[in-house]
Amino acid sequence: MSDTPPRTPLPPFSYDEAVQKVRMAENAWNTRDPVKVAQAYTVDTRWRNRSEFPKGRAEVQEFLTRKWATETGYRLIKEIWAHDSHRIAVRFCYEWHDSSGQWFRAHGNENWEFDDLGYMAVRHASINDVPIADEDRLFHWPEGTLRPDDHPGLTELGL
Repeated sequence: MSDTPPRTPLPPFSYDEAVQKVRMAENAWNTRDPVKVAQAYTVDTRWRNRSEFPKGRAEVQEFLTRKWATETGYRLIKEIWAHDSHRIAVRFCYEWHDSSGQWFRAHGNENWEFDDLGYMAVRHASINDVPIADEDRLFHWPEGTLRPDDHPGLTELGL
C-alpha cells in the first residue's frame, strides 16, 4: 500500500473533473512556486518541455526554478482541449518579460497523463514565444497570484 495521498479529482475523469484539474494546474503555476508545482507530478514523472526533458520531480523542480528566474512577470491561462479517462489535452498562453523588459506571449499545447492517484506521470509541451508590446498585454492580474474568476479565459480573449 502506498503512503502517497491521492490528488483529487482522480481518474477516470469526467469533463467537469478534467476542467477542475486544468484550473488547479493553472492556479499552481501562477504561484510560481517550483516546490508546490512539482508536488503535482509523480516522483518519476517524464516531461518534454520545448527542448528539455526533465525526469522525476526533482528535475522538474530545478527546471521550474530556472524558468521563473528568467521568465518574469509570468501570468498563465490554461484551457481544456480534450480528455479521456486518464489523459487531458490543454492549450495555454502565458505572458512574461525578459531582463530587458521585452514582453512575450507564449502559446502552447500540453498532453498530460495521470496515474491512478491523480498525479501527472507524463507531460508533453509544445510552446512558441511571440514578442508583444507592453500595450498588447492581456493578462493584468498581480504576478504570483491566481487569475481572478471573472478574468476572461483564452476563448473569450480570442487567443
